[in-house]
Amino acid sequence: MDFLHELLNYIVDSAILLFEFIGVGIIIVTGVVAFISYVRRNPFTRLNLAKGLAMGLEFKLGSEILRTVIVRDYVEILTVAGIIALRASLTFLIHWEIKNEEAHHEANFGLKDDKSEKNT
Repeated sequence: MDFLHELLNYIVDSAILLFEFIGVGIIIVTGVVAFISYVRRNPFTRLNLAKGLAMGLEFKLGSEILRTVIVRDYVEILTVAGIIALRASLTFLIHWEIKNEEAHHEANFGLKDDKSEKNT
């Protein structure tokens, strides 16, 4: 039984590191691409940056959810819960920003999002 517990801890720890790495990588790449896009005065810079940040935060949130599997005491649970709440709040705000930015681009540039184009 201890072997299975240790195996689970190893798998979860590895997955947490992988998700954290992917999330950080997405955020870094998005930031660099957004900077280049900003210098080129692309009107979609804010929208693309927000989408990239949201994707990176989703991976980071996934790692925090996995972290709940291996917590051992109430202090760790409260810490992880706080981190999850903060990241979920950030994700919500970024998705709200994406929605507003898409509405702005649709109004100013006559562009529709992918969903409405697929449904027509």
